Amino acid sequence: MPLPRTPLLTPRLLLRPYEPADAPAFFALLHQNRARLHTSFPDRVRAVAAPAGAPAALAAFADDWHSGRFYVLGIWLRATGAYLGDICLMPQTGGQAEIGYYLAHEAEGQGYAREALAAVCRFGFDAVGAQRLLVRCFADNARGQAVALAAGFRPETPPPRFAWFRNADAVGSIRRFVQEKSMGE
Repeated sequence: MPLPRTPLLTPRLLLRPYEPADAPAFFALLHQNRARLHTSFPDRVRAVAAPAGAPAALAAFADDWHSGRFYVLGIWLRATGAYLGDICLMPQTGGQAEIGYYLAHEAEGQGYAREALAAVCRFGFDAVGAQRLLVRCFADNARGQAVALAAGFRPETPPPRFAWFRNADAVGSIRRFVQEKSMGE
């Protein structure tokens, strides 16, 4: 049974699944931040290269939510309704789920990512039933690493990879941070 598309509220933020009417704001934020988001979110940037791509991406997010494959929430400032970015949770094997997030450049440095991450951690552990959450950041993304640490994540050494398996984690450009569900939760 699919999870209900229930918004998450924090003191300053509204996190909710996207609706079709969000397409213009979704495209505008990606377009305005395309150069800096391209490395971390290449599929998203490529899929929404023009305004016509935004409705299809949002429809895919709704399908993914329904199937339980991927949970994507837009982030809005409650006081003004301004769209700030998004955060997603992707269930993986063994009770793990990975979280990714981005904000508009002008929304960074105000604690919004930390606030959104805390809400999605609760969602991941409670509604999704994850036992372990993972955030990956590029090694040069000090802000992203600080957000993960402030939200209670701890650094993790990447798992060993076979020499023939080429992947960004294996060459050291990615830092991994994990948070595990406490036994009392």
